[in-house]
Amino acid sequence: MSCPCGGISFETCCGPYIKGEKVAETAEALMRSRYSAYATGAVEYIKDTTSPEGQKDFDMDAAKQWALESEWKGFEILNQAKGAAEDTEGVIEFVASYRVKGQVESHHEISTFKKIDGKWFFMDGQIVTQVVNREQKVGRNEPCPCGSGKKYKKCCNK
Repeated sequence: MSCPCGGISFETCCGPYIKGEKVAETAEALMRSRYSAYATGAVEYIKDTTSPEGQKDFDMDAAKQWALESEWKGFEILNQAKGAAEDTEGVIEFVASYRVKGQVESHHEISTFKKIDGKWFFMDGQIVTQVVNREQKVGRNEPCPCGSGKKYKKCCNK
């Protein structure tokens, strides 16, 4: 099975982190494994890799519901600062795509990570708001959406 984060094999990519066989060496490895945990429904791993302060507000039921109701479509890192094995802090901007209730969505976030006692943790995330044009596009030769029965080019497109 290919890894949800885009790696070749789940068993050699994110699987060992989620199963507790390895500890993520970088903030990026942690970010990728957290995405894969959502995609595979391993929500306990999400909680365990959230900062101790953040775990207090973590809603396990809501996270599990979101993870299981969604069809995870892909993950892309857009930008990152620090977060290497020798660093203690890191920032990653990413977009995760998923389908829920037939609607394709994307979650664009800037996440901060911190290494505590040699282990990376997700600290918090800032959602990047995107303006989406949800208006239906109408072709010139299609019926006008106003309901007149005329073609769009002869009606409201004039």
